[in-house]
Amino acid sequence: MKEAKEMLFSIIVPVYNRRDEVADLLRSLEDQTDKGFEIILVEDGSTQPALPNGKGPEGLRLKYYQKSNEGRSIARNYGIAGADGDFFIFVDSDCILPPGYIASLRESMEKNPVDCFGGPDAAHDSFTDMQKAINYAMTSFLTTGGIRGGKVSMEKFTPRTFNMGFSREVYDRVGGFREMFSEDIDMSTRIRNAGFKITLFPDVFVYHKRRVDLKKFAKQVHVFGMSRITLELLYPGSMKLVHWLPAVFTIGAAALIIGSFFWKWLLIPLLVYIVALWIGGMIATRNLKIATIGVAAAMVQLTGYGSGFIKAYVNKIILRKGRDVVQEVEIRKGSNEGL
Repeated sequence: MKEAKEMLFSIIVPVYNRRDEVADLLRSLEDQTDKGFEIILVEDGSTQPALPNGKGPEGLRLKYYQKSNEGRSIARNYGIAGADGDFFIFVDSDCILPPGYIASLRESMEKNPVDCFGGPDAAHDSFTDMQKAINYAMTSFLTTGGIRGGKVSMEKFTPRTFNMGFSREVYDRVGGFREMFSEDIDMSTRIRNAGFKITLFPDVFVYHKRRVDLKKFAKQVHVFGMSRITLELLYPGSMKLVHWLPAVFTIGAAALIIGSFFWKWLLIPLLVYIVALWIGGMIATRNLKIATIGVAAAMVQLTGYGSGFIKAYVNKIILRKGRDVVQEVEIRKGSNEGL
């Protein structure tokens, strides 16, 4: 691998009908203090192309591809195939990079050379109150146990594709992303199993807009919960205590609420937890409204993930309907690698 100071970074972004958000992302890339990167946008069957004339801002080293809709993982692999960089960086189209992102990454890699890195996300001042509240719900230790890039975590750090990168050598040996839910966890697991070094760079963060309403957020986290079971089938023993907690919370909260009809004091543990979430939100956001919405977002995050986890656990583990899913992922793996 080249020295970090000599590296060309390839920033690869799959896009599906995100014109306004891509414009924000490109503006943030124009403002980077370190210009040693290229950008690869892959339109995955968008009906509203991010760059209608096929051109981006002048001064950016940009490659723009349009292809039929096949999924974000295949779009990322398509971008890798057209990349010239020594190190591939993956961000979502709804992200904004702070001006020092590339510079911070290069500095971090000079101090600590790695094969794969991940970084956290944060809420930008320009985000809506709902986006900030959802960001709190997804990053709080009280909800996710710090597994999404926090400095304190209940499990081994796993990079996520809203802010993740790996070397060309990793790709040559491990292959690309598989078209599945939680494809970033799957990719990180394969990288770690191949013996490569994975590190969290806490100072290399992005601003991540996430979902704009609780209904869409609930649907997203429900799928996350279901995909955790698929990952356990692919990698037996990979499921940890932290992955069970939302399901335990969902069942426990339902039991407490039902039981409170007979003895109202049963609600106390749930109320204590809600107060703790609210206080955590006040500390994190310093905003009464965002902290209050954050409690609602946290409840959606926990019960959405928990219900998805329970549903998939019953169907795929207890009723043993998961083997076809594993075979399907293996088939997709073969079709994605080498693109």
